[in-house]
Amino acid sequence: MERGGVTRKKRLGVIGTFVWDVIHGRDVRTAPVQEWGGITYALGALDAALPDDWEIVPLMKVGYDLLDRAQEFVRSLQHAAPDAALVEVPYPNNRVELFYYSSERRSEILHGGVPGWTWLGLKPMLDDIDALYVNFIAGFEMDIETAQLLRQHFKGVMYCDLHSLLLTVQPGGLRTPQPLPNASAWFRCFDVLQVNEDEMALLAPDPMALAASALGNGVRCLIVTLAKRGAVYFAQPDFDGLTSLAGRAPGEPVVPAFGPVRTALVPSERTVTLGDPTGCGDVWGATCFSALLAGANLTDAIVAAHRAAARNVEHRGASGLAAFLRGEIHTA
Repeated sequence: MERGGVTRKKRLGVIGTFVWDVIHGRDVRTAPVQEWGGITYALGALDAALPDDWEIVPLMKVGYDLLDRAQEFVRSLQHAAPDAALVEVPYPNNRVELFYYSSERRSEILHGGVPGWTWLGLKPMLDDIDALYVNFIAGFEMDIETAQLLRQHFKGVMYCDLHSLLLTVQPGGLRTPQPLPNASAWFRCFDVLQVNEDEMALLAPDPMALAASALGNGVRCLIVTLAKRGAVYFAQPDFDGLTSLAGRAPGEPVVPAFGPVRTALVPSERTVTLGDPTGCGDVWGATCFSALLAGANLTDAIVAAHRAAARNVEHRGASGLAAFLRGEIHTA
C-alpha cells in the first residue's frame, strides 16, 4: 500500500486483553501453571499466519503491574509494527484462574480488571489502521455505544470473536454464562462473527435462528466453531472472502444480499486429544482472519484455522507459540 509515494505495510489493529493465567488441571501430574493467556494466543497466531505485507498494532490497555512483561511479549512478535505500544493504566492487570474438568470444559475466576475503551480514547488510535480483529477476552473491552461509533467511523473490515461478552462476573470473580443484551445491535457492528456452540446457545434457540438474526443485521459471515467436529459457517450469498467488502465508506449500512444463505460444515482434518487446549478458539479465529486478509476464500481460511488450532494443542502456553505454529520449533 502506498501513501505519499512511500510503500507501507497494511496495519491490523487488535483489540483484546492481556491476561496472566494460573491453570489448574491441565495436566493432573503437575502443579498449577502460571503463564500468559488472553489475547496472547491470538497475537501468536496472527504473528504466525499474517502475510508479510501486514503488521500488528495492539490497541490495548495493560495494568501497571504487568506492563513491562506485556511490552516484552509484543516485542517478540515478528509482525509487530515498529510503533506498537501498549497503554498503561493505574489498575492491577487481569489475572484468571482456570480450572479444567475436561479438554473442552473449564471454569474461570477473574481477579483485577483493566477498564475498557471509550470512543474518545479509541478514536485517535485508529489512524492508519486498515482492518480490526476484536476479541472480547475480558468482555468489557468496549461497550455497545463505543462499538457502534467504531462501526460508524471505521471503514475497514472488522472480525469479532464474541467470547466473554457472553460471560458475567460473579462477586467472587467466577465467570458464568449470560445472554447478550442487545445482541442485534452488537451484530450490526461487525463483518465476520465467531462464536462457539455454548455461546450460540445463549444467543438463539437454534443455529438457523442465530444465522437469520446475525446476517439480517449486516454480519457478512457467522462462524460457529464445533471443537473436534470442525466449524459451520453461514454467509451472505455474495460473501466468500473479503473482496466483497472493498470500497465501503465509513458507516455505510450493509444491505443483505438477495438470495439463499450459504452454509456448510467444514470438518476438522485431524483431532489432537492430548495436550493443552487453552487458547484454541483464539488461535482459530486469528488464523482464519489472517487467511482471509491474505486473500483466501472462506473454506480455505477455515481449514487453515483448523490446522492451527490442532497444532496449538501440542504446545504449552502462548510463549513461543508463533514459532511453533510456523514450524520453526518442533517441541513445546
